[in-house]
Amino acid sequence: MTSGRSQGAGPHRRWARLGLAGLFAASGTLHLVRPDLYLPLMPGALPAHDVLILASGVAELVSAAGLARNTRWAAPASAALLLAIFPANVHFALATSSDPESSSWLVAAAWLRLPLQVPLVWAAFQDRPKASGMAPPWRT
Repeated sequence: MTSGRSQGAGPHRRWARLGLAGLFAASGTLHLVRPDLYLPLMPGALPAHDVLILASGVAELVSAAGLARNTRWAAPASAALLLAIFPANVHFALATSSDPESSSWLVAAAWLRLPLQVPLVWAAFQDRPKASGMAPPWRT
């Protein structure tokens, strides 16, 4: 009898998933405790920056909990969250690049975080529980 958990996943897969859970927990907490830190990332076209920052913090905490417990919904929800916040990361990279007051390390960090979204999405899908008798859609 199987537990529904992924079979044969190496420890690196578990650590990738748990590492992302830790990142989401830290970032989600920071969104709630210091929302002002995230204001520069918000594109001007979006309304209610404070509400969106708090909502994304809650979403990160929920994703962290789901990843930590290895629930089936956590991987796609976490990937969707990373995709949803990607435009804000692009906006921040462009804004810091055009701001003469931005330090070179901040500009570099803003641009370097963009390709890092790919391994974060990968980490979300590591050690994911499998539905009994069903293969993932990309393996059919």
